[in-house]
Amino acid sequence: MHLDHPGTPPQRYTYGPATHRPGAPPTPAPAPAAAPGRRALRVGLGGPVGSGKTATVAALCRLLHDELSLAVVTNDIYTREDAEFLLREGVLPPERITAVETGACPHTAIRDDISANVEAVEDLEATVGPLDVVLVESGGDNLTATFSRGLADVQLFVIDVAGGDDIPRKGGPGVTTADLLVVNKTDLAPYVGSDLARMARDARAQRGEKPVVFTSLAREGGVRPVADWLRERVAAWRTA
Repeated sequence: MHLDHPGTPPQRYTYGPATHRPGAPPTPAPAPAAAPGRRALRVGLGGPVGSGKTATVAALCRLLHDELSLAVVTNDIYTREDAEFLLREGVLPPERITAVETGACPHTAIRDDISANVEAVEDLEATVGPLDVVLVESGGDNLTATFSRGLADVQLFVIDVAGGDDIPRKGGPGVTTADLLVVNKTDLAPYVGSDLARMARDARAQRGEKPVVFTSLAREGGVRPVADWLRERVAAWRTA
């Protein structure tokens, strides 16, 4: 389901400047446009509720907006909560953030019927493009959540230490097949009894050579390992 502003004619799901909340930080100047004629790299972000997907998106936008042309599509079941958070934080100009209301289990819109998300991505490229990267954030889901390759070119999966240090060992397609596994909130490990070394071992056992990074977004530069990985993916996409 596409999101329209209440009380106005249908405008699909693009947020306009009027939805930017008073008192929000000023939005950064847009990055130089990507080279014309190249489709943006589409990056899917999945993971359980509360793992830090939206915070990861926000941190990536803050760090990379001056070097990459970015846009974001968020997915929520019945609300605009994640998109509104990004708007309040002012991580990108409002026209670069759009939302899809799935009306069903989150994996439906990223794996089974991807039409609403594909349309959202294509509309962003048409209205604010050309773009280097479109970040497509799933609604909170379980360890089976994966993106259709018709929607996301690469995908990362976010878990957090507060969910238990047995999460990597439990596996599931999100953990085992994502192009990058992000273990978030490492600063909480001492307080929730999570063993980071064991999580790293279990993740390697499940994923083999696929990369795993550990992050703490509460610390300055905490998202840098994810940003470095994304830069590498963008470079590879440009030369493919």
